[in-house]
Amino acid sequence: MAYAIIKTGGKQYKVSVGDKFDVEKLEAAEGDTATFDQVLAAGEGNSISVGAPTLAGASVSAKVIKQHKADKATTFKFRKRKGFHKTRGHRQPLTLVQITAINA
Repeated sequence: MAYAIIKTGGKQYKVSVGDKFDVEKLEAAEGDTATFDQVLAAGEGNSISVGAPTLAGASVSAKVIKQHKADKATTFKFRKRKGFHKTRGHRQPLTLVQITAINA
């Protein structure tokens, strides 16, 4: 099965056609097509092409399925004997995508 290693949102992902996964928020509406042009490697089996740092002319197409937020991450600060405590929450915006094509 063909796969590619792409870079988006400061992270790297190993993807194949049909994979669904969350990435950092993309500026695209649900149903749109997103193109990842930072392909670090692509291939199938033992025949893999590695870029330096990216493969020229390679891209990965994906369909945007949903814009959503991750589960809440809670942080808590506390100083003993000072009467100080602070609670904060954060929900990271994410985009769920499904890979439709690998153009290597």
